[in-house]
Amino acid sequence: MSIGEIIVIFFSVVMCIPTIASATRFDQWWIRGFDFPRIQISFLIICVIIASIVVYDFEKDWHLIAIAVLFISLLYQFLKIYPYTYLSGKQVMKFKGSDPDASISILVSNVLTPNKRSDKLIELVKKRDPDILLTLESDQRWEDEMSVIEKDYKYTVKIPMDNLYGMHLYSKLELEDIKVRYLVQHDIPSIHGMVILRSGKKVNIHCLHPMPPSPTESDTSTNRDAELLMLGRDIDSEKHTTLVFGDLNDVAWSRTTRLFQKLSGLMDPRIGRGFFNTFHTGYALLRWPLDHVFHTRDFTLIDIAREKSIGSDHFPMYIKLNHEPIAGAINEDTDAPDEEEKNWAEEKIKTANPLVKKIPFSSIGNRVQA
Repeated sequence: MSIGEIIVIFFSVVMCIPTIASATRFDQWWIRGFDFPRIQISFLIICVIIASIVVYDFEKDWHLIAIAVLFISLLYQFLKIYPYTYLSGKQVMKFKGSDPDASISILVSNVLTPNKRSDKLIELVKKRDPDILLTLESDQRWEDEMSVIEKDYKYTVKIPMDNLYGMHLYSKLELEDIKVRYLVQHDIPSIHGMVILRSGKKVNIHCLHPMPPSPTESDTSTNRDAELLMLGRDIDSEKHTTLVFGDLNDVAWSRTTRLFQKLSGLMDPRIGRGFFNTFHTGYALLRWPLDHVFHTRDFTLIDIAREKSIGSDHFPMYIKLNHEPIAGAINEDTDAPDEEEKNWAEEKIKTANPLVKKIPFSSIGNRVQA
């Protein structure tokens, strides 16, 4: 065996590890971490395949076996990210009418607590003029500096925290029955309630920022998964118009987020339109989509964009939607979960031992400042 063959075999084995690991259901942080860089992993597998074609003479059976395994690994990775390429069909249709009273625009921004450039976010808010602004990782300093926008944003929900899980919601539209919940952990809040469109339509909203699996925060993905799956389980998209948005600390193509969609029946407007990678601003070649907006089938898309950096490690995410009940007939259906997937979701939720056993949608106290 030549030196070239040894090197190529080594990298072939290395590039199969992410595929094998991410195909399992183990929730250790280093295994679930392979869910994130599927774009980068796919590129590296292609590089190893090219090297294999150059180095192998294919006179040995194991040459064919080795390159076949690489192609299988590449196919696995590609099938995961394919829905978010322009090759895929769009799940959410483009809005073609003109009804400003039925529209809603949302700006989601993980500001990064130590980031001092609140002026950049304020400038972006003035430029985009969203109906709703959600900030994540916002502490008391960020709350104080963002107070200048409150003359335009009458309704606010403020949860300043110093643990990287603070959350602030600013809205031009009336908020109703707003509740701050700590679903899985005592120090990680989420916001639940309703926003009233200019048309008078009431829309359920859920703002999340669960803890990611990482060596510095959580050894496993269990709590993050449970928070997403519990919400997905308890949403009734057939009865209630709903929006879910925030930094979910999970990529759109992971098993958990895909199952969240199946359980909730919510749409992802990025499908067929691109990756919209929002993290990490500092590494152009290492980015993936962590900031999300999901919605029920009765919305069509007006605009969606990843905004310029505001000094955080996340790019802000902007979306504008139009509510039209007939959209449900033209938007693509989401897949329904099978029994095995439902059981896996319940097992995840049970293992996390959430503080709230079911997402409560009835009001038990109003936290809106108006």
